[in-house]
Amino acid sequence: MIIRTETINDHEKVQDLLTQAFPGQEEALLVQRLREDKTFQRELSIVTEEDGIIKGHIMFSQASLIDGIHSHYVAALGPLAVLPDYQRQGIGGILIEEGKRRCLSHGYPLVFLFGHPAYYPRYGFVQARTYGIDLTQFTVSDEVFMVAELQLGALNHLHGEFRFHSAFEDLG
Repeated sequence: MIIRTETINDHEKVQDLLTQAFPGQEEALLVQRLREDKTFQRELSIVTEEDGIIKGHIMFSQASLIDGIHSHYVAALGPLAVLPDYQRQGIGGILIEEGKRRCLSHGYPLVFLFGHPAYYPRYGFVQARTYGIDLTQFTVSDEVFMVAELQLGALNHLHGEFRFHSAFEDLG
């Protein structure tokens, strides 16, 4: 299996993957919006490919952690998608780990997500609110609002209100 940066030639296959992996069009629309934004970092849109089939895709986007007058750039994971026939084979985990590595190389200290509380902790994600991180942009339970530390000790000194990229708003 090849893990690589998504190319323009992959867009149609990724859109198809997203509509197969998720009901509705929200994730496909989100990916399209993020790709069109000036803050989009192409290296943070990653696919797994085998025998010409795009089996998985993950995207990370720039987000903010606002602490009073200070704002820090952090990463947001989402969406993560694997074709239904290839789920539960470790593809998602491979994409998460590669994405975290790339986010760290881009200087992001933390990566945030909304995700399944039984799945993401195995990849270093913990409940964000327990570290003094708030969220007002969306209403979600503590269990699904998670963060992973990319730079050792970042959760000890970075706090405040997390804000996803505006592309996440008004979906659906």
